[in-house]
Amino acid sequence: MEISSRLKTVACMVDKCRCAADIGTDHGYVPIYLIKNHICSRVIASDINIGPIKKAMLNVKSENLSGRIDCRLGEGLSTIAPGEAEEIVIAGMGGNLIADIIESHIDVFRKSDSFVLQPMQNSEVLREYIYKKGFKILDEELCIDENRFYEIIKIEYASDIEKVDSIFYEVGKILIEKKHRYLSKFIESKIENYRKIILNIKGHTELANRRKIELQAKIRKLRELI
Repeated sequence: MEISSRLKTVACMVDKCRCAADIGTDHGYVPIYLIKNHICSRVIASDINIGPIKKAMLNVKSENLSGRIDCRLGEGLSTIAPGEAEEIVIAGMGGNLIADIIESHIDVFRKSDSFVLQPMQNSEVLREYIYKKGFKILDEELCIDENRFYEIIKIEYASDIEKVDSIFYEVGKILIEKKHRYLSKFIESKIENYRKIILNIKGHTELANRRKIELQAKIRKLRELI
């Protein structure tokens, strides 16, 4: 079964373990990849909606993996017990929602080894949450899938708050340390996006002018990272 570059990059950031969980599993592609590539012995595939779970169950059955992938219906991390899964994947959701899912079941996070997170948007909101809660970022990745950048963030539970410049909510520090091959293109795409937003801000109200100044400051800081 072929999976997208996005999901493959996510799956490859999961460490070898006894049991992993994929929250918001959709078709169950990540759990199937983790088992077939001998990364995990067992995987919990969880989703809040019955449709995706039914599709995941069909895919799991067609791959003869029903004994190793447990499909569960439920919200967020409510479907797994603390300590049940060492590695937990939350991919394909907004950064705000991912932060809410972690916050609402922090007991599950504490008992895991690490979380692999892939926000579809608002990654800066998620990174701000991670830093302000004192969680540790272990690794970060970038991939391009269908001409779109995706950020993947691997974290573990900790309580050591590190104060960082807010520009590192926008672009991961580890990506910069790695000198990631997509880093320059990624930053340029963010700058271009902010330029477009500035052009679309109409009027000269105090709020509009303040927003323009904020975005121009972000663009300057992003340029300094290249």
